[in-house]
Amino acid sequence: MRYRRIIALGTVLAGLFLIVSGLKGQQTFTTVAGQVNKKMVKLFGAGGFKGLPSYGTGILVSPDGFILTVNNHILATTDLRVHLYDGRFYHAKVVAKEPELDVALVKIEEEVDHLPHFDFAKESARPLSGAGDWILAFSNQFQIATRDEPMSVQRGVIAAHAELRGRRGVFNAPYSGEVYFLDVVACNPGAAGGIVTNRKGELLGILGRELRNTLTDTWINYAIPIQAKADIQVDEKSSFVDMATFVDKGMKGTYKQSEKRAKVDKGGYHGIVLVPNVVSATPPYVEEVVADSPAAKAGLQADDLIVYIDGELVQTIKMFREFMKGVGPGDTVKVEVQRDNKLKSLKLKLIDMPKAKKAG
Repeated sequence: MRYRRIIALGTVLAGLFLIVSGLKGQQTFTTVAGQVNKKMVKLFGAGGFKGLPSYGTGILVSPDGFILTVNNHILATTDLRVHLYDGRFYHAKVVAKEPELDVALVKIEEEVDHLPHFDFAKESARPLSGAGDWILAFSNQFQIATRDEPMSVQRGVIAAHAELRGRRGVFNAPYSGEVYFLDVVACNPGAAGGIVTNRKGELLGILGRELRNTLTDTWINYAIPIQAKADIQVDEKSSFVDMATFVDKGMKGTYKQSEKRAKVDKGGYHGIVLVPNVVSATPPYVEEVVADSPAAKAGLQADDLIVYIDGELVQTIKMFREFMKGVGPGDTVKVEVQRDNKLKSLKLKLIDMPKAKKAG
């Protein structure tokens, strides 16, 4: 009888130990989440179109309001707004971008001080984490938070550390270095610019935008390590830049953005003739469709306004031409046009460039 009582008492004590340990772990995560949330911001800017959210996430990297985020479409506005953890909100402006790292630096326009923030130089001096390490992912995915509402927190594991091979539509990801692949669905609308940390709340990486794997055509959940480097070209000279240098020089106002390298034109023919590109932001209106061309077979018509290609918003003739450079003969793209105040979806299959007819 005494032996059974001893076993029963041991079982109870073991159960109590597990419960207390679990509560202790929960309290630890809650504390970490609260501390990290104070160093994060909600961003609101351009967007609101199909598939393009007008909200995002960023992190404070200085006490006077410098914010690191992803270099995405929401920054293309003159009315960029920032909500802090305590409910204060400010206007902000972009001070530096680096497309090759897919990051941007934003500054709160009003005078602020003593804001909780990440010491980015110190954080990036730590070694990379490895596969199997536990992580916490913080972001304003799906615009769950505004003003003083806290960020979303997800728990997961680093599944792998490997090169990123992603795309959006037919565009390849701006950054193609090594990333943390995550086993948690973290790259959702609005999550770009959020972060992953370890269980202590130490910064590991920046959550990326929504991308598909170029090999499997499946959605990717990833974060760019804060130690990331990129090969850039400035003043016709190539060099490497890391994220810490970008943040440091960006805050000092001395960072030079990399130059856009020439994009190889795949030479696909579509048969769309657009209106004259008379201003810098001329919308892509169709002026003419060449007879028997891929555009004619797809059903495009004169006066159509091209709005989306493969789900990507196309606002100008320049954007249309840049997009079509990446499409070659045999490729099919989904073109959505505005016709009679309605959106019409068409499939356009490109062919080889027609040979010029000989004179005489």
